[in-house]
Amino acid sequence: MTGPASGPRHPEEEPRVVIRDKRRIDPESGTLRGSGAEPGADQAHAGPGAGSPFPAGSPGQVPGDPNQAAQALHAELADPVAAVELEQARQEAAERTADLQRVTAEYANYRRRVDRDREQVVTAAKGSVIADLLPVLDDLDRAAAHGDLTGSFKAVADKLQGVLSKLGLEPVGAQGDVFDPAQHEAVQFETSAEVTEPTVSAVFRHGYRLGDRLVRPAVVVVTGPEHESPAAGETPAG
Repeated sequence: MTGPASGPRHPEEEPRVVIRDKRRIDPESGTLRGSGAEPGADQAHAGPGAGSPFPAGSPGQVPGDPNQAAQALHAELADPVAAVELEQARQEAAERTADLQRVTAEYANYRRRVDRDREQVVTAAKGSVIADLLPVLDDLDRAAAHGDLTGSFKAVADKLQGVLSKLGLEPVGAQGDVFDPAQHEAVQFETSAEVTEPTVSAVFRHGYRLGDRLVRPAVVVVTGPEHESPAAGETPAG
């Protein structure tokens, strides 16, 4: 069997052929044609979102209400989850601040300890050198006591003592000083009515102090006051 015979087509069923002349120069007048579209035609048919980089109602559009962003921020902060995260951030910042303060204090203590240790090392080195020079100083003292420290010899001795003084070396023990067992070594004790307390009456060998450190005590003779005799009729304490 053959299919139903197709009837004749009506003119309105023929496909429409539209020919558009896109030439910008009019062939008849030779003038420049316009855009070919009426002004505002595109805008008239365009929807509400035409001309905007974002479709209508999209989140990318700038809201018309300027307070909308602030309201959104307040709403976000009012969210319990956001509040918890904010509190956690504050606690973490407080912990980091405490750690920084602790590290700063530890570093300051370390610097003080290093400076103190360095000073002790320098003082110990000076003391070691000075201890080796003490016999030389004793010889100079004996030469001065015998009147032999004169001329160029005295000039050299003065320079040596000046250098040691700059290093912080100070002599300990002089005649007339109050006896101090912490820096005087008594090898002889005498009594006299002219003193009211134990006093250094002679120096056998000078002592020296380097800063707060005693390098060597002075060897001295100490003179103390005479003991009063018991009064008449008073029995001495047994």
